[in-house]
Amino acid sequence: MAESGNGVKKQTLYISVAVSLLVGFLSGIIYSDRSPQGGGQFAPPPSQQQVQAQQQAQLEQTIAALQLETQQNPTNAEAWTKLGHAYFDTNQPAKAIEAYNKSLEIIPGNPAVLTDLGVMYRRNGQPEKAVETFNKVLEIQPGFEQALFNKGVVLYNDLGDLEGALQAWRQLLAINPGARGPNGVAISEMVDNLARQAGGQ
Repeated sequence: MAESGNGVKKQTLYISVAVSLLVGFLSGIIYSDRSPQGGGQFAPPPSQQQVQAQQQAQLEQTIAALQLETQQNPTNAEAWTKLGHAYFDTNQPAKAIEAYNKSLEIIPGNPAVLTDLGVMYRRNGQPEKAVETFNKVLEIQPGFEQALFNKGVVLYNDLGDLEGALQAWRQLLAINPGARGPNGVAISEMVDNLARQAGGQ
């Protein structure tokens, strides 16, 4: 995902829509610009395992550098945010939550950071807290598309609230009628299918 001017990446939840619709749920993104550099013109391409090992090593170095930066400059909100991203990418939600909250203590109300925080609450097994955080985003910036999408995902997948999910996604469609999930499925199709499912219950 692209990063905004303040270094905060946009993050969304990934859903998998199968025959039964919204069967699975994944979240994650590779930290930017971590592609390995070629060692020579005729060097064989690295294996998937080598790429993953290089990415993991780079992430660990990034985390160590950001931990040092936040220790030395504890009021650096951007460093706390980047540390949260690094914990996000290494599936350490509790640490990511702590880092994002540190950033928000310094610069409150950043909708992108709050959205990532909500994703981490969901991954940390706190779906109600995730929805609460997405609602806070929407109070600050009504119509923030990622928060609406994520809210619907958590309501549907984790809390079993079909009507709440439909409401969130209909609000998203009112803002962006062509909105699509990360898997390319049109949100309008999801809403139509879920509405038929709700009608058949």
